[in-house]
Amino acid sequence: MNLGSLAESIGQLVEKTHLVAQIKAVDIAGLFTNPWFLVPFVVLIGYLLYKQAFRDLVILAAVMGAWYASGTPYMHSLVVNGEVQISKVLPVVFGGAAVLGLVIYLLLGRSD
Repeated sequence: MNLGSLAESIGQLVEKTHLVAQIKAVDIAGLFTNPWFLVPFVVLIGYLLYKQAFRDLVILAAVMGAWYASGTPYMHSLVVNGEVQISKVLPVVFGGAAVLGLVIYLLLGRSD
């Protein structure tokens, strides 16, 4: 199995399961009041604190922050009438680059 057919089969799986639509339809307030999500999430945070895995906590916070930011009204106003608002996109691009740089530094930087 080559890489192209693997990527194609993953793409078909994502289309068939409507994964993107499901992620967009997540009710964040309902998710954080659902004990089936909240208990394992709190246990994960507690475990990372116990193991003193602050690097992993920062990365988890960055992922949760990006997820939260993607649902804000500011993000929904980036495209108006089918046109990208460059003045609004640039801060998002530079902020995303800064967060990505931080995550890369945390993962690949020296940990002495």
